[in-house]
Amino acid sequence: ANTAVLHGVFHALHEQDVRLEGIILKPSMVLSGKSCPAQAGVAEVAERTLRSLRRTVPAAVPGIAFLSGGQSDELATEHLNAMNALPGGNPWLVSFSYGRALQDLAMKRWKGSPGNVAAARSALYCRAKFNSAACRGAYRGEMERELRAA
Repeated sequence: ANTAVLHGVFHALHEQDVRLEGIILKPSMVLSGKSCPAQAGVAEVAERTLRSLRRTVPAAVPGIAFLSGGQSDELATEHLNAMNALPGGNPWLVSFSYGRALQDLAMKRWKGSPGNVAAARSALYCRAKFNSAACRGAYRGEMERELRAA
């Protein structure tokens, strides 16, 4: 279904004579449905997502910025990292446009209290740093210790 939707999107963009060099695609990752008893692993999500993108998204598109799609902050980072760590590279910059996955822990730590601002700021900084590393395929699960310690 993901491939069919992306094919339709790029067909419509072509019909409207949109300059692909001027867009950033914000798709979802190819994930198992929440009620599916067998959830795809990180490597499978990365492989299936990139397969769909490679079949439909022209190399002229400069960037793909994924939404977190309700994933946990750590899992969204792992998926992004896996896509950027696969051999062969990508014709586009594969990055993130996470709102909830960046802010979730920071909001939980803040709780609206001025006294919690430093802890919330630290959580936001760490998650942004981890996702920056994931854009290069350089994120490692051990990095999460820094966040737990902060």
